[in-house]
Amino acid sequence: MVARVTGTHVESSLAGSRYRAFVPAPLPPTPALDLSQPDMVARKERADQALGRLDGITLLLPDPTLFLYQYVRKEALLSSQIEGTQSSLSDLLLFELDEAPGVPVDDVEEVSNYVDALNHGLRRMRQDGFPLSLRLLREIHERLLRGSRGAHKTPGEFRRSQNWIGGRSPATAAFVPPPPEHLPQCLGDLERFLHDPCVPTVIRAALAHVQFETIHPFLDGNGRLGRLLIALMLCNDRVLREPTLYLSLYFKTHRARYYAQLDAVRTHGDWEGWLAFFLDGIAETAQQAVDTAQRLLQLLGADRARVNALGRRAGNIAQVFELLAQRVVLTVPQATPRLALSPPTIRAAIDSLIELGIVNELTGQRRNRVFAYQRYLEILSEGAQPL
Repeated sequence: MVARVTGTHVESSLAGSRYRAFVPAPLPPTPALDLSQPDMVARKERADQALGRLDGITLLLPDPTLFLYQYVRKEALLSSQIEGTQSSLSDLLLFELDEAPGVPVDDVEEVSNYVDALNHGLRRMRQDGFPLSLRLLREIHERLLRGSRGAHKTPGEFRRSQNWIGGRSPATAAFVPPPPEHLPQCLGDLERFLHDPCVPTVIRAALAHVQFETIHPFLDGNGRLGRLLIALMLCNDRVLREPTLYLSLYFKTHRARYYAQLDAVRTHGDWEGWLAFFLDGIAETAQQAVDTAQRLLQLLGADRARVNALGRRAGNIAQVFELLAQRVVLTVPQATPRLALSPPTIRAAIDSLIELGIVNELTGQRRNRVFAYQRYLEILSEGAQPL
């Protein structure tokens, strides 16, 4: 490991208590990272190849938006679970149907906000031609915290006070980010690095994620926005056409090592260790996403064939099936305006899908029933159970 100065400690005080805060050095690291080592070259090649396969499969899907709708929700769920929410994927989908989930509404609203924040960021960059910038990050942050339990933590504004991680005060904290007066310089340096053409996108995303987490520029939501930044960078540089990489699954599975690697960069300048961890995560998660998409394609094909085998009865049932394939969780009132079918016809079609074993009813109630494309939901939910 190369010895590096990754930043400086500055003395400060809060309520009469002295503490040391960490101000990170600008990126890229000095001395420069050696990306030519055989081990690092192999890891980056595996990551690039896996991302290529993942990006390519979106071209093979009959309806990429069907998969993207669910992938974005899974990433949102996993990212929020890392910070302690107890939502499941079905909870989120029920929340979006205005049905009461089985967890605190704040938990589900937090996940729903992540979906909205990511979609807003992509829309601003693609449709409005807006650059990936500090201003855009503030816009995304405002949506991330809107209406949820972080709504009082100045959404959309960089912090004007000291924050810290762990402990009851900065003096006893596990880590203290830069004092607020250092934020303009730190964030300005980070914004310039986001577009550094000399650093490959995947490496740049890895480094920027650590730097953002170290700066911790907001009072709340830093972890979620820092993970969202990875997807935004990969899409902005067209490494991926769509945000189909749910890297939070890897961070959730290896939660202790994730935090340890972040600390190792700050304390020992171990950027290489972090990069090895990050690139392995890219390769593993991208391949998992490809495998999931292929399994869902096979499931859809098999179930379509079962519906079509019903012959003359298949028409209305097929329409309801295709809507469930898009939404996964559905009620009859939700389906009615989307289909040129009456509510009794939709209910009869759903009953047929239940008889085929394709659809399950979730509530156990006689009224206000909610139906799920059960096997599809199970495949998507793998790894997304609350911690």
